[in-house]
Amino acid sequence: MKAAVHPRQADRLAALRRYDILDTPREAEFDDIVALASTICDAPISVVNLIDEHRQWFKAEVGLGVRETPLETSICSHVILENDFVEIPDTLADARMADNPLCLAPEDGLRFYAGALLKTSDGMPIGTLCVLDTKPRNLTDLQRETVRVLARQVMKQLELRLALRQLDTLRRETDHRVKNSLQMIASLVSIGRSGGEGAADAALERIESRIRAASLIHEQIQKSSTSGDVDIARLLTDLGRLLQDMSPDGIAIEVKADSVDISPDQATAIATLINEFAANSFKHAFTGVSQGCITLTASSKDGAIELECSDDGRGWGEDGPKGGLGYQIMQASAEKAGGKIELIPLQTGSALRLVFKPEQAA
Repeated sequence: MKAAVHPRQADRLAALRRYDILDTPREAEFDDIVALASTICDAPISVVNLIDEHRQWFKAEVGLGVRETPLETSICSHVILENDFVEIPDTLADARMADNPLCLAPEDGLRFYAGALLKTSDGMPIGTLCVLDTKPRNLTDLQRETVRVLARQVMKQLELRLALRQLDTLRRETDHRVKNSLQMIASLVSIGRSGGEGAADAALERIESRIRAASLIHEQIQKSSTSGDVDIARLLTDLGRLLQDMSPDGIAIEVKADSVDISPDQATAIATLINEFAANSFKHAFTGVSQGCITLTASSKDGAIELECSDDGRGWGEDGPKGGLGYQIMQASAEKAGGKIELIPLQTGSALRLVFKPEQAA
């Protein structure tokens, strides 16, 4: 017979779907659990079974060869109405299974069942970890305890994944809020410097560009995968657009970068370095020049990233840029990224190189 609907069915289904586990691919963590249950219980069939509204779906299984079956033939849909652990020594002696075609099959019918509930922290049963056999039998005390323990391990896996998803959502929301706050501050600085002049105006312009670069980093982290890593190609492309919007008329920003993931800390350092290089070029390299170009490249070589920033302006001169605050910021940023700045001698323009090993988010 078909099982009755759980008395708190709506709450139970909401709890199940909160884990976002239905119809996901097979995973070793769950496959290992059913394999161990099958071996210890000496049972040909073992299943991590989740009871949906109109079907039972198997996150992992041994001995069935299918991923779902209808509720009409589901033993587990009866079990979620019972206690934490259910053992049925002979399914045909149980009125609930007496007309179940899976149990009545003349060959390989399901004649034995034992299962432990998969219960959420607030007590909602979402499925079972169960073992089945084609002959009537009983489990030993050790086997029963094994099924209970492994069922708890299934729930720990589900809870861990849920917690990681919630943490990622919080991280993205935080980055979104920080990005918006930084954009607002940058706008206020921009308004403030519109009435300024001389050194104060230049200082505010530099502050504005740094704030916008920091905002860009938070936007990149917000767009990133769950790991929190940032694709340097996307970072340089978006940073190039930002610098283009802030550049003097006639100055172009060109970007060419390989796609490599770096940590948020490295992304912040790289964005700061590029921002300082561009600010220096805007201020010194293109004074009195109607056209020019800043080029940003990042290439992956032998497990490292080679970053180059160059312009075709006036150049740094014989002494280079080493005395200024901007260069000190670039040096500190390079060290934060895990490398050191190398100045590249050019007949026309200025250029620097930074080689560093990509890191992943902690």
